Amino acid sequence: MQKPVGEVIKEVLSTYGLEEKLTETRIFSSWEKIMGGPIAAYTKRLYLRNGCLTVYLTSSALRNELGFAKSKIIKMINDEIQKPVIKDVIFK
Repeated sequence: MQKPVGEVIKEVLSTYGLEEKLTETRIFSSWEKIMGGPIAAYTKRLYLRNGCLTVYLTSSALRNELGFAKSKIIKMINDEIQKPVIKDVIFK
């Protein structure tokens, strides 16, 4: 019995451990849309591991401000990628 292409792709991504990397890429490509241009401009790098998104910023003041909005940011990211992948965000 043949499987739909989408199902085969999901199996391959899961088998080779690429699912999280794909999600990280989706978050990175949507980051400006999610957070807005001014915040994205201060973002150096994003890193996803085991449901924890680490965001490297160039502004310590912004890092502090975003820390207060952590739960809202988690919800915004999960809503954008349409699955509850992010459980925590660390700003560095």
